[in-house]
Amino acid sequence: MTSVAATMCATLVDEWVSAGVTDAVVCPGSRSTPLALALAARPELSLHVKLDERSAAFFAIGRSLETGMPTVICTTSGTAAAELHAGVVEAHQAKVPLLVCTADRPPELHFVGAPQTIEQDGLFPAATRWAVAPGVADQTTASTWRPLGARAFAEALSGPLGPGPVHLNLAFREPLVAEPDALPRRPAPAVVRPRGVEYALAEPLRGRGVIIAGGGAGAPSDTAQLAELARTLGWPLCADPRSGARTEGTIAAADAIVRTDPAPAEVVVLLGDRWLSKELAAYVRRCAHSGARVIAVDPWWQWVDPDHVVSEFYALDPDAWVAGALLGATASDPRWLQSWHAMEASAQAAIDVTLGRELSEPFVARALARHASEVGAAVLASASMPMRDLEWYAPASVHPGVVHANRGANGIDGVVSTALGMAASGRRTFALLGDLAFLYDVSGLVNIAAAPCTFVVLDNGGGGIFSFLPQASELDPERFELLFGTRPSSKVADVAAGFGLNVHEANSASALEALFDAPAPSVIRVALPSRSDNTMVHAAINEAVARAIRSRRHSQR
Repeated sequence: MTSVAATMCATLVDEWVSAGVTDAVVCPGSRSTPLALALAARPELSLHVKLDERSAAFFAIGRSLETGMPTVICTTSGTAAAELHAGVVEAHQAKVPLLVCTADRPPELHFVGAPQTIEQDGLFPAATRWAVAPGVADQTTASTWRPLGARAFAEALSGPLGPGPVHLNLAFREPLVAEPDALPRRPAPAVVRPRGVEYALAEPLRGRGVIIAGGGAGAPSDTAQLAELARTLGWPLCADPRSGARTEGTIAAADAIVRTDPAPAEVVVLLGDRWLSKELAAYVRRCAHSGARVIAVDPWWQWVDPDHVVSEFYALDPDAWVAGALLGATASDPRWLQSWHAMEASAQAAIDVTLGRELSEPFVARALARHASEVGAAVLASASMPMRDLEWYAPASVHPGVVHANRGANGIDGVVSTALGMAASGRRTFALLGDLAFLYDVSGLVNIAAAPCTFVVLDNGGGGIFSFLPQASELDPERFELLFGTRPSSKVADVAAGFGLNVHEANSASALEALFDAPAPSVIRVALPSRSDNTMVHAAINEAVARAIRSRRHSQR
């Protein structure tokens, strides 16, 4: 008989053995059976069985001191796990790598008086380099097992705070005795280069690749060097507006392009924050599943990989990584980059034709991006659709403007105040936000004095993002509007005027473009068609881009 728990444990152990773990200490117990069997099944491991958990922890410390590698400790649930605490504290203080694995009862056996059950999540709160409770394994989480094992090893051996103990609290359901099924084949990160380790790529960059640059502190500051790397390799550079790298020659319409099913890349390089585009994330997954190297430059040791596809992590300054990657970089087939440039040209032409001169949310984002880059202004984009519209439709330019967004938690809280904080330096600033985001932070408008900030408010009568979600089609309209549309009763223009701001109504494309130059602080209210019309505009753009790219491909056959 096989079980998912046995398969997960065998996968974790396989990762650790592959990474170089040589020793495991097992304390007898029932609930930990799946992991104990997985450890015992590997002849590469020296298995040490110890009766007392406290003694086992210190024995493991001794093995790690000798081998320089994390030693696995396996205990059952309850106070057996608590007995490890003294050893975990010593490993923490002495910087000794350990993989501390405590078995746990499943959620349904907690808080009901089940025997040998204590609350083990966060059991060693101040003494671990990393702690995780992945929950009861099921087949839907299989793609996460190898990355979990790889990260646990890396955190224990070479995390930002140095070597130390990592705690994995693993909940198991019965049956506990079973054989593993076939292990997941998708590779976990094959290379993890932490800070302090001499920089070197696992292998030089070659073949057909794609560079995807996001914004945030993890993005390269030397965008000219990044562009040079892309040119040297002959790879398309897909640049988020927040990256500062969306210059002429880069790929701005990546979201629309990847919807047309372009050929998968052989290498994908991820720099900075993830794009919001689900389609671009799906393209990266497709590349990974076809065997591509997926490289993440992750200077803050955040392990940003929600799709579990990254094969190489580099905890390095992105500028240093780009400079190193230029060494030994080999140009790919020139037709690869030509095909992406052709798709970009087709996409941009199709976007312009589809939008025309009618006011729409994508049109406003595109027009504001152009104006801000021309005058050197900064833009703050709000969640949820304004950020996406800038990401998807802001064109490349010779001198990209500065674009920021509150992407830490991706909420609409504090957008007005953040924009005013940016403008306090005296720099001309535009905030692109919806009516709800504007009203949500209206208290930020108190005492704004002469801040050079213009709020471009997309007034679509509620929460536009929800019209793109299944709720819009699966709920009756009245229920949808009540729970998700959330049409505000306050009027944007009246509220803004009440705080002493000049309010301008943009009722045409020409009027909008002229109002960008109006004195600040001010509000430009853009009255837009229904939210459902907005979804149709986005769909029309994607269809037009797909049609244009299909036509170009057909003509080249």
